[in-house]
Amino acid sequence: MMRIPLPDSMACTPADLAGALRWRYATKRFDAGRRIPAPIWAALEDALVQSPSSYGLQPWKFLLIEDPKLRAALRPHSWDQPQITDCSHLVVFLARTAIGPEDLDRLIQATAEARGLTAEQLEPYRSLMQKDLIDGPRSGAIDRWASNQVYIALGTFLTAAALMAVDACPIEGFSPADYDRILHLEGGPYRSCVVCAAGYRHHEDRYASLAKVRYAPESLIEIR
Repeated sequence: MMRIPLPDSMACTPADLAGALRWRYATKRFDAGRRIPAPIWAALEDALVQSPSSYGLQPWKFLLIEDPKLRAALRPHSWDQPQITDCSHLVVFLARTAIGPEDLDRLIQATAEARGLTAEQLEPYRSLMQKDLIDGPRSGAIDRWASNQVYIALGTFLTAAALMAVDACPIEGFSPADYDRILHLEGGPYRSCVVCAAGYRHHEDRYASLAKVRYAPESLIEIR
């Protein structure tokens, strides 16, 4: 896929970005009767697909849980948080449990097709990934590496949602083992990593009016 130049008319201003990020919060109560319109959700799905990842390997999957019965089954294993059943769209972010040669081959093939290259031309890149993720020390920490990549996708999704005035709540308060069991992921190549509920805030969600607490930039950003 070729990179598409961003028209000046589509550029997000600093004020737009700052406003969206200050507007968003971890929504605790959703308006259960309000759905995200299909075109907006399609854009958010694309934001997930376009998320960056190390080497471009995309060691993830995104499960969209629409079945009300399945959501109800997951809620008790999510600290009984109402967002699970009340949000418009519920996404379970999955991380790869291992990286093998077939994963490298898949990326090389996709890259060759997208850029008009041959697998032979991309062999140095494949060898680099092999030495790092399969043969190197990082092979023993692939689970953590994959989780780090998934959180990049989560950050992309949260920012995209805020820019489109869609509320979201990232959720780590859940039992991954129970999710894996209910979603039939046990023994497979993916595991539950993090959950995100998306939709529109309920007008009675008291958290929406609370002051956002962030440390001063000078205490977080250091120049050397």
